[in-house]
Amino acid sequence: MKFGVLLWHKDQPVGICIFVAPPRSLKPRNQFFGHRGGWNRATMLALNKQLVTLQRVVIHPSYRGAGLASAFVRKACELCPSPWIETMSQMGRINPFFESAGFQRVGVITVESESRATHSRIFGGRRHGAQALVTEETFLKSRYASPVYYILDNRRTGEAAKESGTASACRGE
Repeated sequence: MKFGVLLWHKDQPVGICIFVAPPRSLKPRNQFFGHRGGWNRATMLALNKQLVTLQRVVIHPSYRGAGLASAFVRKACELCPSPWIETMSQMGRINPFFESAGFQRVGVITVESESRATHSRIFGGRRHGAQALVTEETFLKSRYASPVYYILDNRRTGEAAKESGTASACRGE
């Protein structure tokens, strides 16, 4: 599952939010939702129906610093039909950007293993056979990252988006 929401200024796209299926398991998410035990196919399918990950927020450099990004993220999440939205941000340690967009800071993600496979399960990657792996370059650059984990309760706005039909505005491959 992938979809995005574009931000336009006149006829030019100036920002995008990309939503993707959540990674398999994150300790702060498990603590927040009280999940214990392993993940099997049924629990992963249920998770994918209830939660998406806001993977990327990109704003054109000319529009950064104008205070519109958190409002854009808030609106993109309102258009998203998922009841729960999560995101991770290394910048969350110094900039409360996602908190100003309505997200709740839950905790910090720490990678307990320094293997590329473990790192890929958390941060995603390209498909290589049966397992998605981040590139070697990405792994080397981010293996010591410990991003802040955020969650947004989107149940009211997500349901409203489904009912009004605006949810389809955020879908696309």
